[in-house]
Formats: sequence, structure tokens, C-alpha cells
Amino acid sequence: MKVAILGGGPAGAFAAERLASAGIQTVVFDEKLAWEKPCGGGLTWKAYSQYPFLQDNDTPKKVITETILAAPKSASVKLALDRPLLIYSRYDLNGMLLDRAQRAGAQIEKTRVLTAERTGAGWNLRTKRGTLDADYCILATGARNPLRDFGTELTPGDAMSALGYYVPGDRHQIDIQFLPKLDGYIWVFPRCGHLSVGICGKGETAAALRLRLERYMSDQGISKDGATFYSHLLPCLDTPAWKRNRVAGDGWMAVGDAAGLVDPITGEGLYYAMRSADLATQAILAESPDAAGVAYRKALRRDFVGDLEFGSRLAHRVFHGTFLWGAVTSRMVQFTRLSPKFRDVMQDLFAGTQPYIGLKKRLFRNLNGSLIEIICNLGFGRLIPGRDVA
Repeated sequence: MKVAILGGGPAGAFAAERLASAGIQTVVFDEKLAWEKPCGGGLTWKAYSQYPFLQDNDTPKKVITETILAAPKSASVKLALDRPLLIYSRYDLNGMLLDRAQRAGAQIEKTRVLTAERTGAGWNLRTKRGTLDADYCILATGARNPLRDFGTELTPGDAMSALGYYVPGDRHQIDIQFLPKLDGYIWVFPRCGHLSVGICGKGETAAALRLRLERYMSDQGISKDGATFYSHLLPCLDTPAWKRNRVAGDGWMAVGDAAGLVDPITGEGLYYAMRSADLATQAILAESPDAAGVAYRKALRRDFVGDLEFGSRLAHRVFHGTFLWGAVTSRMVQFTRLSPKFRDVMQDLFAGTQPYIGLKKRLFRNLNGSLIEIICNLGFGRLIPGRDVA
């Protein structure tokens, strides 16, 4: 059996390693191979605990144990992370994954697939360098998929923009700034050698998002001098899109961004890229080619797609909703500062261990205790002037 993987990003490279390690003839096609993707690069505890090699390697990375959260009409709060975030340059992370795939026996071709035609039980792929036949295809081309008949179909309502700057500098924590009336947020991610200062958002033009970001940078004293601008498209599926999402078909599967598998609230996609690649290869190795796609769809739904779909229903409430006469994002920051119980919830969200399904129940179960903690903290702060209740 020969499997062609179209795209050599994290999802494609990891799928290639898994298949080649199992003895499957595997070819990866990617015009760029390892390349820098501007947004993100952060791996949660959920990712590197499940795939320990993501932590145990010599590839340069930042180990982040603090994040600063801020929102309108709320003082910021520092959250110490019990389970650190790992932040890579995407170029370094992608290069490591491609090296692992090649060492496992995968063939790496630096070229672009122009067309993919079904030929009986297989595929004929035309590239800039020639043609190749394969028995099965894994689509890992990212959100900007040029093969329109395969993978998720992104409408304007199913995508968000991510843009920002590479800024010279160094720091030891992540900064997250929520903004009024925006499905998204600003981030400052420390990477090896630079900062990634960016914004992701849905429902606004790229120009409007850039204006918001540059206003924030000016307010924070972050200079654009010597900085490099970037922009990118991220899947952010609305709730109806999850039901019709194309993740598999006759002789093919889509993984990672090409399948729309991105958290609709945080925009985080690396874990889902790795996990979907893992589930896809499990299906190929365990099932016949005719049954693999069905098994893959079921595995995705069982593993995390149901939770992401539920998250898509929560997203508007998180970014535009109100609670106790204030914006939800502002209350999140305030509760994190004042309530140990709520800090535990935020710890689990950053670690990736708190599903969206069950989040509401957990919050309301702890609400009374959290409100008592907050009232006590506020009252004690007034009794001792100058005491920092954070």
C-alpha cells in the first residue's frame, strides 16, 4: 500500500512518521516543507503528555509558566501555570517532525500537488515535477487548501484572521488581552529569538484587526521598529459547519487545519493537528481502504470533535456575553484574580484538560464557593489598604 500525504506541516509530518514506522510506503508532498507560521506555536500539557517526544527533544523551545490575562474594565491578573506551555518556532517544530518522518522511512518531496484524480481504487497525483500513483491520500494542506473537492469547505463565517508582528525581544510570560466586541484576542508569545505579537479575530476585516493590534502595541510600548508583519487564515467553524464538515471521502482523509480542526474559542490547532493525524493513521492501519474513512470520522467525533462543536456554540457567549452585569471576559479575569476555585478552572483550560462539554456544569457547581471567595477577598482588601488581592 502506498499513501500520499499532501502537506508537510505538523499533521502531515506526524501522519507520515506513524505510517512509515508501521511499514507503509509513504510519500509527503510539500512545496515549502519546514516554514514559519506566524501565529501560535504553543503546545499544551495535553499535547506533550500524550506525545512525550514533543517535550523530550533538543529542539529550541520556550517553557512558559506564567500568563498575564487582561480584559476591558478589569485589572490584569498573573496566572502561574502548574503545567507549562511549550512554545516553539513553527519552523523548528515542523523541521523536527519532518526529520522524524524521514528517519522513519517516509519519502519527502519538495513540490506541490497540482491535481489529484481518482483512478479506480487509487489516485493519480500530478505535481510540478511529474506524476505519481498512490492507493490512499491524506490531505494536510492547511486552511488554504487548493484542492477544492477534498477537505473542509471554509465559508467567510467559518474562518478567522490571524495577523501580527515578529518583534525583537524576550520575555518569560504570555500576555492575553481580550477586547470589547471581538470574537478573538491579542497575544504576546515569547519565542526563541523574538516575540510573536498578534491578534486573531472573526467578523472584522484584517485592516480593522491590525488597527486594534497596533493601538495595543502603542499603549504597551511595543515598538514595530525592526518587526516583520505577518498574516494567516485559521479555520473557525460555526456550529452548522461541524455537521457538514468534510473530513473523509472515497480514498482520502483530511487532518489538521485542512479538516477545520481548530478550537473555535482559542484558535489553538496544534494538538488537533497531531491527534487527527494519529487517529487517521490508526484507521488506515486497522481498516480496509473502503472502511478507513468511516472509522476515522467516528474516531474524531468520539475523541474531540463533539467538544469542539459544543465550543462553537459557546464562543459568542464567551466574547459577547455578560455575567453579573459585566462582560464575560472581564468577569473571567476578575474571577481568576479573586477565586482559587476559578483559577483551578483556568489552569485546566490552559492545560487543555477541561472540555467545553461539562465546563458550564463545573462553573455553576463551584459558583457559590467562588463568589464567597471573591467577596472575602474584596472585603479583606478593603480592611487592609494597599493589600494586593491578586
